[in-house]
Amino acid sequence: MTSGYSAFGTQRPGATVHAFESALHHGVCDGAILRARLDNPLATIEPFSWGYRNGYAIRFAPEDHALKGGLLVGEDGADERGARPSNNAPDPLQLASQNKDGSPDYHGWPDRYGFLPTTQAVFNPVGGPGDDLCVPDPSNPPSMCTPASLAQILSEDVPIRSVLAFPPQPITSPLAIEAADSSFTGIDFVPDSFVRGPVKRGAALYSLEGDFGFSAANATAPAPEVGHEVKLINFSRVEEPLELKIMRFANNKAFEQAFVSGARGFNRPTNVKFGPDGCAWVVDYGAVRDFGQSDADAKFKVAGDGPLVQIPGTGVIWRICPE
Repeated sequence: MTSGYSAFGTQRPGATVHAFESALHHGVCDGAILRARLDNPLATIEPFSWGYRNGYAIRFAPEDHALKGGLLVGEDGADERGARPSNNAPDPLQLASQNKDGSPDYHGWPDRYGFLPTTQAVFNPVGGPGDDLCVPDPSNPPSMCTPASLAQILSEDVPIRSVLAFPPQPITSPLAIEAADSSFTGIDFVPDSFVRGPVKRGAALYSLEGDFGFSAANATAPAPEVGHEVKLINFSRVEEPLELKIMRFANNKAFEQAFVSGARGFNRPTNVKFGPDGCAWVVDYGAVRDFGQSDADAKFKVAGDGPLVQIPGTGVIWRICPE
């Protein structure tokens, strides 16, 4: 019921939407990484890189790094929810930059998930409680929608149609992609004092908050679900072709996520940063009630529960130090 890049409820198919049309002032837009001079931000703010759904985790690489001081971005992809529900959309790891002519580079949102068009059948919604057209019916798993509303979702939202007639710029592909609903939340580069064992010089750690139950789990047992953990990236050396090697670094071995019924270990790590002590500090949001598509223990328990409600007293800060 809303055309792309338009005010809610505004329908104008085929219209040309001018840059910064609804912004407070020129240079401000969403789905982008902005930059400005601190001494005069209002006059100098501009897009540095755009075409993101949710560029959530960002960090500059060191100048002597394989990324040559570039801005690493962990982007959270689309979910099975809302007016444009999407299934299996990956969470990309992007390298943001500005083109030589001063324009921002473009990363494909809203019509690319990772490097694939949204019209690919792999992204078709399968129906879920977060879809706008879903009429709740807990007795009809896995969608938990009434049969009639599920049929409407599969009729009206499949395939996922493009928002734009064509890409506004050439599309920059991601460096890598993470699993659907793994949810990037923080990135930091390791200090030399942290380098040992699998952690190489120039490596980065990133935190994954994990899914919120909009879709089924992104892995089938006994394979571990991706998310609710911290992962490690080792990069190639500066003089070598760029290469990333990604592995699991710290995770909750007892549970995929620790709900209130067994709250211990990682649950929802939402940031990771290295402190002056050379240790990695991980902020963990704690237990959250969700739609329960991926884990029955996450479903609402009492009337006061609701989607994405954090459970008080379950957050924690973790400290990871080299031995």
